[in-house]
This record gives sequence, C-alpha cells and structure tokens, in this order.
Amino acid sequence: MSQKLSSLELNGRINKLLVKLKEGNRDFDTAIIAGRVNQYYFTGAMADGLFILKSDGRRFFFVRRSPKRASLESPLGIIYPIASYRDITSVLGVGLGVTYLETDLIPLSMLERLKKYFNFSEIHPIEPQVNALRGVKSNYELGLIRRAGRLHKKLLEDIVPGLLAEGMSEAEFHGELFSEMMKLGYQGVSRFAMFQTEMVLGQVGFGANSIYPTSFDGPGGMRGQSAASPAAGNRARRLKKGDLVFVDIGFGYEGYHTDKTQVYSFGREVDERVKQIHSACIETQKRAAELLTPGNTPAEIYKTVMAKLPSALKKGFMGYESSVKFLGHGVGLQIDEPPAIAAGFNDRIAEKMVIALEPKCAIGKVGTVGVEETYIVREFGGECVTGGGRDIIVV
Repeated sequence: MSQKLSSLELNGRINKLLVKLKEGNRDFDTAIIAGRVNQYYFTGAMADGLFILKSDGRRFFFVRRSPKRASLESPLGIIYPIASYRDITSVLGVGLGVTYLETDLIPLSMLERLKKYFNFSEIHPIEPQVNALRGVKSNYELGLIRRAGRLHKKLLEDIVPGLLAEGMSEAEFHGELFSEMMKLGYQGVSRFAMFQTEMVLGQVGFGANSIYPTSFDGPGGMRGQSAASPAAGNRARRLKKGDLVFVDIGFGYEGYHTDKTQVYSFGREVDERVKQIHSACIETQKRAAELLTPGNTPAEIYKTVMAKLPSALKKGFMGYESSVKFLGHGVGLQIDEPPAIAAGFNDRIAEKMVIALEPKCAIGKVGTVGVEETYIVREFGGECVTGGGRDIIVV
C-alpha cells in the first residue's frame, strides 16, 4: 500500500535545505528544483514543473502537469498551476538573485528558457547540499529501505532458484524475474543518477555473458539484447548445465532501493577455484562492513580494504578487462547515490547513511562471482538489511 509522505517529514527536509544553503552563502536568495527525484524528496510528488524555495522560507511548487495529481500526492498545499515559466513571474517577479539549481541535471535548453523569464545575479550548483541531506536517511526512509531489503532477500534466495530451467534464455529469465518482483511489491523501475543510464532491473547474465563489456560503471558485465538495448537479457544465450548465473539487481519499494547480488550454479557443484574466489569476496565484504561506522571516510575504508585484499582476488577483481575503482556506493531514492567507497571521497560518513558494498571478481570464460549487500551505517559497523553475502547457490 502506498505510503504518503507527511508534511512534517517534508517540511523538515526543506528546512534543513534552507539552513545548509544559508550556511554556505549568506547572499542566497532562490533554490530551484527541477529533477523529479529531488521534487519527490522535498514535496512528495513528481511533476512537470519547478519546486522553488526562497531564502525567507517561502516555498512553491509550480506545476504544468498535472497540478491535480501533485495536489493529491503532496500534503504541503503549495501547488501553483502554470502554463509556462512566464506564469511564475506573477508570483515571484523576475529577479531571483543568487540562485542554486541542479547544474548536473538541467539541460542548457531549460536553463536558457529560465533566463528568458528570470534574472539571476549568480548561479550555483545545489547538488552538494541536496546530496548531503539525502545521504542521511530519516526513520521513515530507513523503514522503507528495510522493507525493500527483506523483499530483495526473499526474491534472490527463495524465489530465483525456482525460476531457473535448462534451455531458458536470459531474456526469458529476465521476464520471469520482473514478474516475480512485481508480485512482491517492486515499484517497477530501478532509478539511477548516472547520466543516461537505463536499466529495468540491473545486470543479469548466464556464464561468460556476465563479463561482457558494458558502458555501465560497475564490476559486472551484461551482453543484453543488442547494441540498441544492452540492458536486458540476451535472447540467444540459453541456460545450460554448469553455467554460473549472475544476478545483480536493485529492488525499489515506495521510492527507496536496496542493491543485492547473488550468484547461482546451474546443474552442478562449483569447482574449487571458483568457490575460493567467491569466498574471498565475502571475506572482503565483511571487512569493509565492519568499517561502516560514523566518522570513517570512504577513502580510508577503500584504502584499508584494498591493502589487505586476499590473494585469490589479485586478478579480475572489480572487473574483467578493466576494473572499476570503488568497492561500494550510497543507496536511496537512486541506486547509485554518493558517497562512493573509493579514493578521493574524504567526507566522513554518518549514522543512518545507507551504503551497498559489492566486492566482485571476474573469471575468464566462467563469469563474475562475488556479492553485494546493502548496509546502514551504525556505531557497531554496517547493519545489513538484505540478508548478508551468501555462498554460490547450487540449483
């Protein structure tokens, strides 16, 4: 059942954003949110429109389509129907002063339209302030993430083994997987912040398809259907005895995701070398999870774990032909949120951040093994909400 965000929750987020903007710039005048995920975070609705926050605390959600739906979904009572940006000037005037907006997201054409109707004395990126707020989850958000984690665990550990059948194609498995996810309560889409990233579920592959080159910045691979659709199961590749099955997918529930990977062996036991490499990934994940405590930095976690990498992971760790340079990433309204557990991320992590850890290793002609689990940062180390890394499941 859909859980409507409360005005208390939303106003709290908006007030925190206001404080952060004023702390960073005493001359701040206006904040503009055009991105729909961020709109949802601050208003409880997604719309074709702009959420605008003024330095005096006034807030407005100017909606082109659909004002009625936005009014039904947002409890804030700040919906203003518009036909174009020009209509906003009758409420706010044309001078917006020092303005913060989503510079990573807003296309040049939209910025030019805004400049047609409004005057800005300065424009600054709002992503640092918004990401800092979204990074630390509220109890409401953690409740949804824990729910997503329980469903995710059930899917990959209890349901997927019963879906695998000799001769089925990756595409057929992809469809069966999606169907079962929807029955569990999956929201129907896995959202990514990464520019031009499209995925219905995540990365799914039989055998060596899970080391096939991709443009996706992750340790696993996926052949997909074609160059035009590389993000869904391959129709030609069929499951046969001895295949590894690599399933690295997100599970979104009421907006919030968890990220989890499980590897299966179809029809026979895993050979000892593959088993050792997979076990080394589990060991590495446990060591990293112990370091998910408030005050640690992602860069130090990455350095500490990489310095003592098990010998079994010296080749193919975090990628086949070229490895990615991280061990994990934030998770929330999008699967790939800051911070990355990687060099260069030096801001300290905080209680109630949510981070996925994904040590994986590619094995030539075999596929990708390893684990991914989602954790909440706690004083005692990461609290796993997706069940914990498991050995390869033999089906």
